[in-house]
Amino acid sequence: MEEPVISRLVSHYGVTVIIADAQVSANVPQYSCFDLELRGTVSQIESALTYLDELDLEVLHQSSPEEDGW
Repeated sequence: MEEPVISRLVSHYGVTVIIADAQVSANVPQYSCFDLELRGTVSQIESALTYLDELDLEVLHQSSPEEDGW
């Protein structure tokens, strides 16, 4: 995938992206994994998650209701 995903999350959806961990496979990019924390309003995060879903990326999540984050 050549899509600048993290850049678009920030510029198009206005979320703050914190990369907590990453495992990147140069040979098989579809097996790369990123542990991201998304911060923003509920609507920003919902829009960002819709975008990730439209890219057919597998999203495993754990939300944090006490913060404006996901």
